[in-house]
Amino acid sequence: MKNIATALVKAQKAFGPALKTATNPHFRSRYADLSACVEAVMDALNNNGIYLLQKNYDCTDGVMVETVFVHESGEMLETGIVHFPAVKHDPQGYASALTYARRYSLMAACGIAPEDDDGNAASKKPANKANDKAMTDHLAAIDATSNSEELTEAFQAAFEACNGDQAWQAKVMAAKKSRVERAKKEKNV
Repeated sequence: MKNIATALVKAQKAFGPALKTATNPHFRSRYADLSACVEAVMDALNNNGIYLLQKNYDCTDGVMVETVFVHESGEMLETGIVHFPAVKHDPQGYASALTYARRYSLMAACGIAPEDDDGNAASKKPANKANDKAMTDHLAAIDATSNSEELTEAFQAAFEACNGDQAWQAKVMAAKKSRVERAKKEKNV
């Protein structure tokens, strides 16, 4: 377990937050959907040689999911099976329960939580908002990185400088994603 444990620690240092970008029309609230949760961790996991696998198990009254991390060394870490009942016993009910189970299993396995934009945002002072000039400099620093360690450091510094501003957090995550994609293209040239 030495290889996967070391890789998971390195990956977790680079995890972003699960941004609340989806809206629940029934409760008029925002939430971090499955894609936001995957986006928060996938690059960091893959950059550290970890494949994310979510196994589904047969269940008559709902769904059962297990998040598994597979390291390139062959080591695996299984995080335990979670059960979520399906409210409706039709395809949409089971699909909804599956998405919900995958999201919460992933967040628990990775130790991440949705960004708190309710109580915390309301209690923040306006002075804590990110400075536009400083944030522009942070985005430039991300773009100028030449290796994954520099990118991780620049991303973490930029993310901290956001001071909870979700608009800037989204820009920082997009800048990181863009830099990773550019690095992949440069490698293939």
